[in-house]
Amino acid sequence: MTSVTKIIDKTVEPIESDLDGWVKQTGKPTMKTWIEYKSEDGSILSGRWEATQGTYHATYGGWEFVHIMAGKAIVTAEGGEPLTLSAGESMVFENTFVGTWEIIEPITKHFVLKL
Repeated sequence: MTSVTKIIDKTVEPIESDLDGWVKQTGKPTMKTWIEYKSEDGSILSGRWEATQGTYHATYGGWEFVHIMAGKAIVTAEGGEPLTLSAGESMVFENTFVGTWEIIEPITKHFVLKL
């Protein structure tokens, strides 16, 4: 395996179903996920994710770094304060995150997920 991998791979087909642990709460949001990198042991994934307006309740199963490329969302951990994410901003989610993603504007993020 090479020590550097370009992750913007336009040939990858998107996963068009909701992610495990993500449940629609309000509206009719949809999501697409492109897995553009997977480590040899499968413990690290990276790629792109898009979602339309609406709210998901999310239960994370891994640590995630996200960088918002476009759009806007309000992320609220259970028992926590709402955090607004907009284009150009980044965030880290611990593997214990449980809460909501309220998609205000169609959103695109790049992510690195450690399972």
